[in-house]
Order: sequence, then structure tokens, then C-alpha cells
Amino acid sequence: MAIHRKIVLHSIGGYRPEFDALVNGWIKAQVAYVGVVGKDAAKLEDVIDELCVGDGTNPYFMLTASHPNESLSAAVAFAESLKGEHAGPVRVVEF
Repeated sequence: MAIHRKIVLHSIGGYRPEFDALVNGWIKAQVAYVGVVGKDAAKLEDVIDELCVGDGTNPYFMLTASHPNESLSAAVAFAESLKGEHAGPVRVVEF
């Protein structure tokens, strides 16, 4: 199975504490991009950014974007348009 380094997170229920573990798994898997669409999109993007910085000693760079008031298909189209180090297939994850 191919490693997906680009994820579009379709937030159905908004932030829940188990989201942090999901993001930490993405960091370990070296995900390069996460775009968030749906409930609490901007808040979830902020949480991702905070978890990537961590305590500041070993920050992980992950490009993030939130797509409030946009459709899932628009968020996927944006992710697919990314090139260079952010090229590759997009995986949609519902949370």
C-alpha cells in the first residue's frame, strides 16, 4: 500500500481529545500536508500546528490548511494541486 503524505481531514464531529494521537501518528508517518474541512476546521488546523511544534526542541514541519465553509471536493482539489515536495496521492480521512 502506498504511503499517503497528503491528507484531507473531513471533520464530522469536530475536535475530540483522541485527535491528538491521530496527529502524532501522522507526524511519525512523515505526512507532509493536512487540509481540514468540516466542523471546527480552523481549530483542528491550529491543534495540528501546535502538535508539530511540540516543546520546540524538535519541531516537525507539516503544511496545513483549513477550508471552512468549503466542500470536501474543493479541499481535495486544493490538495491535489500541490506540487514539488507536496506532490502525491491524497487520502481522505473522516474524523
